[in-house]
Amino acid sequence: MPDPSHVLEMEDLQIRGDLTVEVQPVGLGDVQMRQLRGKSIRLVQVIWDKRTGDSTCELEGDVRKSYPHLFSSKSQFSG
Repeated sequence: MPDPSHVLEMEDLQIRGDLTVEVQPVGLGDVQMRQLRGKSIRLVQVIWDKRTGDSTCELEGDVRKSYPHLFSSKSQFSG
């Protein structure tokens, strides 16, 4: 008898004609201020996969432009 805890859930992936997959972020993590050539920049941690915790640090402005819905429930990121 198979163990139901070993069943993997399938993800609905949209594969493009050039065989690439667009991955959507699932949430935001920490915010960091960094100094770069005399300017302060804000970086946000973008979480791409909840299960593995895969994340990257991205410029806040770029993330706001591409994924504004991530900021709608995060009052700490306003500004």
